[in-house]
Parts: sequence; C-alpha cells; structure tokens
Amino acid sequence: MGICDGRVAIVTGAGRGIGREHALMLAHEGAAVVVNDLGAQPDGSGADPGPANEVVAEIVAMGGQAVVNGADITNYDDAGAMVRQAIDTFGRLDVLVNNAGILRDRMIFSMSEAEWDDIISVHLKGHFCPTRHAAAYWREQSKAGEPVDARIINTSSPSGLYGNAGQTNYAAAKAGIAGFTLVAALELARLGVTSNCLAPTALTRLVEPLMGGADNITEEVREAISPRWVATVATWLASPLSRAVTGRVFDVRGETIAIADGWHRGPEGTNLAGDPVGAGLVIEDLLSTARANADLDGRDAPDRF
Repeated sequence: MGICDGRVAIVTGAGRGIGREHALMLAHEGAAVVVNDLGAQPDGSGADPGPANEVVAEIVAMGGQAVVNGADITNYDDAGAMVRQAIDTFGRLDVLVNNAGILRDRMIFSMSEAEWDDIISVHLKGHFCPTRHAAAYWREQSKAGEPVDARIINTSSPSGLYGNAGQTNYAAAKAGIAGFTLVAALELARLGVTSNCLAPTALTRLVEPLMGGADNITEEVREAISPRWVATVATWLASPLSRAVTGRVFDVRGETIAIADGWHRGPEGTNLAGDPVGAGLVIEDLLSTARANADLDGRDAPDRF
C-alpha cells in the first residue's frame, strides 16, 4: 500500500529525467501510470518510443500498472486521446503531471522565431492541452455527482520565477505556467481539483551540458540534485494527503523544498504632481525601500539590476 494506491496518473515527458522519476515513484506508491513521451531530443527534434517503453517495463517488473503513450502534447486532439486512454485503460483519471519540455537557449538578439515558438508551444501549450481535457473530464464527473479528488501538477523553473540570461523563451513559458497554475487552482477548486506547480533544479540531460558535460559531474553532485528528490514532492502532491494544498509553486532543489512566494504588492506612493517627473520621483523613492529582485537561487540580489 502506498500513498497513491488506486489512483491513475498521466505523466508527460516521462521517458527520461524528472518525468521518469515521477512515473516510477507514483507507480511505487500504488498509482497506475500513463507514461507519455514523444522521445524527442533535448531540442525537440526526432522521436523515439524506446525510453517510454523502458519506463513502462520497469514499472511492470516491480508489479505496477503502466501503459505507453506517444502523443505530442502540443496537439489538442492527441492530448485529448491521451486523457481518454487513461480513462479507458484504468477506468478513471486522478492525476495529471505536466512535465514535458525542451530547450532552445539563445540570447534574445540572436533568437529565431522558431526557437521562440517551439519553446512556447511545448511548454505552455503542452500544459494547456492535457489540462483542458482532464479538467473537462473532472467537470463531467462532478456534474454527474461523482466524487472528485484530482490533481494537476505543473512544471515551471527557477528561470521562469527569477530570470536567467539566455532563456527569454524558456523563462517566458515557465513564468506563464506558474500563472496558469494559479488560475487553474481558482477555477477548479469547486470541482475537487487542486493545481500546484514545481520549479525544480535537478540533473537531467537538459542540464548536463550546462554543468560541463556528464564526465565532469561527480556522483555526490548527481545525488544532491537527483530528479528523485523532485519526484518525492510530486508524488505527495498527487496523493489524497495534499487535498488542502492548491495554487502553490514549490522550488525544489535536492532535499530542500521551498515555497516561491510569488508577486506581492510592494511599497506604494502617490504622484501628487500628476506628471511624468512626479511619477519618476515617486518611483525613485519606492525603489529605495522595495525588496530587491531575486537571483537564480531565489534570494535577494541587490546588485543584479
């Protein structure tokens, strides 16, 4: 018996990295899992069903239940078919983990239109499409008088919350996902659906090149920021134990779990002069007392801007 016993989950991008750990841990805790993965390269090119099949085989070998899904989650109809597959195969859907993602890093003055569009599509639209169909299913269940205790778990990034040079496309998408999460929490609460978001720092094939390549990463570092740590949070959020938690963004870095506080209204002043110079005087005064923007670790960085 695990904390997700009897629940049915979809995990997108579950063939490798963080998604793989999500799928394995959910299965270990008793969930039946739809393992979605297109099998693309880190930049989104190509397709390979192998990784998703390997994850399913591993789950089945441990005595769990899982099926492969190769849908492109940016395709509205394919995402709907994925949700239907979960319901047809396992009889219900309780958890949607939106995790699939790619990287196309580039400074903004060098970024192509395709590099922008592809990132926004995979990350932001790739969250919308599965969520739209899952939410419609849960609404139908609620209207029919069926009890709903469902979960949406989205994936943002420290880049989207705090900013990181070279990632205007990725950060914009990830910030959008955080906002998407908050609104979904407001809209779906009455149905019995929670919506939360992870902003993980973990070692995956997307991150390895940024850390000097696989050969330069020690085993100590691999364990310290293993994707497994992120999966512990996702699995708890997927369980009935988290039903009172919604609309939150969790910054997860190894064994450390933090809540990202999000935007809050800060100091304010009044432009009594009613002109641009007066506005500037008010802003200068406000900046002298406002909290500094965060660095990529989410901590105040007075010298960053």
